[in-house]
Amino acid sequence: MAEGSRDQGGVGTTDPEEDSPNMIVYRKIEDIVMRIQDEKAGGVAIRTVKSFLSKIPSVVSGADIVQWLMKNLSIDDAAEAIHLGSLIAAQGYLFPISDHVLTLKDDGTLYRFQSPYFWPSNCWEPENTDYAIYLCKRTMQNKARLELADYEAENLARLQRAFARKWEFIFMQAEAQVKIDRKKDKAERKILDSQERAFWDVHRPVPGCVNTTEMDIRKCRREKNPHRVKKISFLNIQLDRHCMKVSKVADSLMGYTEQFVEYDPFVSASDPSNPWISDDTSFWDLEASRDPSQQRVKKWGFSLEEALKDPAGRDQFLKFLESEFSSENLRFWLEVQELKRRPLQEVASRAQEIWQEFLAEGAPSSINLDSHSYERTSQNLKDPGRYSFEDAQEHIFKLMKSDSYARFLRSNIYQDLLLARKKPADTEQGRRTSLEKFTRSVGKSLTGKRLTGLMQSS
Repeated sequence: MAEGSRDQGGVGTTDPEEDSPNMIVYRKIEDIVMRIQDEKAGGVAIRTVKSFLSKIPSVVSGADIVQWLMKNLSIDDAAEAIHLGSLIAAQGYLFPISDHVLTLKDDGTLYRFQSPYFWPSNCWEPENTDYAIYLCKRTMQNKARLELADYEAENLARLQRAFARKWEFIFMQAEAQVKIDRKKDKAERKILDSQERAFWDVHRPVPGCVNTTEMDIRKCRREKNPHRVKKISFLNIQLDRHCMKVSKVADSLMGYTEQFVEYDPFVSASDPSNPWISDDTSFWDLEASRDPSQQRVKKWGFSLEEALKDPAGRDQFLKFLESEFSSENLRFWLEVQELKRRPLQEVASRAQEIWQEFLAEGAPSSINLDSHSYERTSQNLKDPGRYSFEDAQEHIFKLMKSDSYARFLRSNIYQDLLLARKKPADTEQGRRTSLEKFTRSVGKSLTGKRLTGLMQSS
């Protein structure tokens, strides 16, 4: 990129922050690069190499750079020197003249140093329009060394689609830069072309190479970054807010807590006493009995999971499904649950029995599965395990939850059971009230007779 073309390109720079972590690294690298280029102080000799039909100006071999690093930086291992040189090349301070991959090799590969104008310490942030101008300019120069690589041609096509409305402006900018470049000396133009290519190899690297500009700490710290300023303003506003909306997750958790609070003996008084803090286990016996209380029956209406947790609820739901001739769904679900708790040596045979009963062709208790769940289950049974029927079980559970369970809650079986559990309490309360009234009336009559007797005797 020539000096005139730089003005045309519109790539801007910003004032560097000298105390940023990246800038400290850049300064150390630049100090090494300047020492390498200083031939008077023992740097590497930069020379012009003759090729078959032309001359290659201002180059140095990779082996010379590795030798200099080992000698002047007290590096004993050549691999360590190559690694350090590759890190310097990855930042774009030196580059191979015939390759887009920015690494250092300890051989006769020719390298060229980048112009200080393109150094990362200048805080370049090139935009896609600048890249489009550069690629468009490359297509206008009929030079074999300037032909676009495959990934660059793809990028050019993508940018042309993205900037279709202003492509004419981009083309004019590229054309103007080409005219300026043609006025320069041939050797100088060759050097500037390679340096500009290396600049874009850093900021738009070859696919598969690391982009050293992606995680720029300096960009995250910059005060003038509009995105950062916007984010800080938003966070300040959030700090000033005294009331924040509770998330839906918290609302759901609060609703769940309120719904189950009466079922927690630590929170609500239980009758009989809490077995976790007393020696009375009557509470557990009542929870496990086949004669459910009104509280347990009411709990079945919370969800299908709660109904199936309760043995009595499971029996009543099975009874309802039998009345609808669809009990095979629940029986299959229960068999799979029981399979998960079986000893491992019995799993394979039991899994085959479940398949033959519910899923095999002509099964006596055939269930309806979608094709995906059926195929997954049949594949799993090639190596049967405790969770071979997981997909099928999940499908059947969703089917019961969305269809049968809703009808169960509206059925006479559940409604009668719920009302039956309310009547004994109401009847007992009524009996207790009648007894109290009778006792009061008898007491009044007896008191009145005694008073009458006392008055007559006196």
